[in-house]
Amino acid sequence: MTVSLKVNDIAVNAEVAPRTHLADFLREDLLLTGTHIGCEHGVCGACTVLLDGEPVRSCITFAATCGGREVQSIEGLEHDPIMSALRAAFTAEHALQCGYCTPGMLVTARDIILRLPDADDDRIRLELAGNLCRCTGYNGIVRAIRHVLTHRPDVAPLERPAVKTGTFEQFSLEPTALAEVIPITAKPTGEGLHEELNIGLPSIEVWKALRDPALIASCLPGATILSRDGDKIRGEMVAALGPIQAKFTGDATLTYDDAARTGRVAGSGRDNASGTRLQAEATFSLMEDGPAASTIVIDVTYALKGALAQFSRGPIVRVFAAELAAMVARNLEARLRGEEAPAAGAKMHAGHLVSRVAWRWLRDLLSRFHVR
Repeated sequence: MTVSLKVNDIAVNAEVAPRTHLADFLREDLLLTGTHIGCEHGVCGACTVLLDGEPVRSCITFAATCGGREVQSIEGLEHDPIMSALRAAFTAEHALQCGYCTPGMLVTARDIILRLPDADDDRIRLELAGNLCRCTGYNGIVRAIRHVLTHRPDVAPLERPAVKTGTFEQFSLEPTALAEVIPITAKPTGEGLHEELNIGLPSIEVWKALRDPALIASCLPGATILSRDGDKIRGEMVAALGPIQAKFTGDATLTYDDAARTGRVAGSGRDNASGTRLQAEATFSLMEDGPAASTIVIDVTYALKGALAQFSRGPIVRVFAAELAAMVARNLEARLRGEEAPAAGAKMHAGHLVSRVAWRWLRDLLSRFHVR
């Protein structure tokens, strides 16, 4: 279903599943990861955000019910004067340790400052009852809030907006009425990768190989084509890193332009064990680098949602992808030359890859400090 709302003062028009809660929508669709998820039962308060100016538990608030409303996450309060004072006070009073509860704690603390300017320590503790902290013992948090209450920035007292009632449809905004609309479409809008694979073979041979999904899958350890029906394929990818093992099974659509020697793969898959979902789109083109050399240029956009999403971000992923791409290039060239290559469908054990990734990352880091 479509939902139109404002997030941190920016209009958003998005397709969401009816059961998607606001915390997942903020973190996974909008990549606003400052909102933390703890209990997912509305108890711990780590996921607290503002909905029409009022604190709510985003883990038990359906995104679909937020149509026509305004959401502010911790990122949207960066320049708020009360929040700036609270951040400074939290630092001065040692009001955080691991920091996991801090975004939700700050949102609640800001509400206390604005709503209860005369609150004493007992009232502060009562108001914080819905935000759990397992590190600090709360004393530093209470002191920080009391400090801001005593030295409060010149901000008008909070006036609660009128409570809206009625059905979701009554408060949905038409996309045409929104300014600066951010579309959330079926195309993945998460991380992006760009790789170039150098193959020491004529482009005509390489293009023929690119038109053979089973051959390409055999060059990527852990990948298997389960079935193919025209331009539709079903496959799986298995990877293991120590005790962590994932097997993504999914479907993809292939398109080729033989004249331009370009193509596109778009699909999605799921690891049933962790519930992690992957959506990806890859475009590729083949360039001739002489009579016996070719370059495959690949651009990938992907979004990983679920328990394994934490492994999908950061510079280390790009280094990992570069090493994996180099492995595919070596295996493809070996197969086309009739040389030995990994058996098709062999599981990808990432330990060896990790060591190579670590070396490449360290080498690149040291190169920044190299003085010629």
